[in-house]
Amino acid sequence: QVRLVESGGGLVQPGGSLELSCTASEAIVGPNMEAWYRQAPGKQRELVASLTGRGTINYADSVTGRFTISLDNAKNTFHLQMNNLTPEDTAVYYCKLNLIYGEFWGQGIQVTVSS
Repeated sequence: QVRLVESGGGLVQPGGSLELSCTASEAIVGPNMEAWYRQAPGKQRELVASLTGRGTINYADSVTGRFTISLDNAKNTFHLQMNNLTPEDTAVYYCKLNLIYGEFWGQGIQVTVSS
């Protein structure tokens, strides 16, 4: 069982930046996909960004050009750099890791964008 620990959330003003990190309890090897989801109050969970082991990256239209997903294999950690944040980005953010033997989720971390 792979455990994912998220960090980096918090309160930021509109226009600000945050970087979320998701650290896996073991090495990310073999076929893999990393992703970030978010769920705002009263809304369904939505995919924000994904990165495959082959380097294919996808972003939700609402974050394209503002968010960047990346993987640091040496640290078993993937990141979501979020720039130019707006109140609409307020949500609980979840990381997900797909490996050949299973799908694993982080516990969720709150991001609040407010003045």
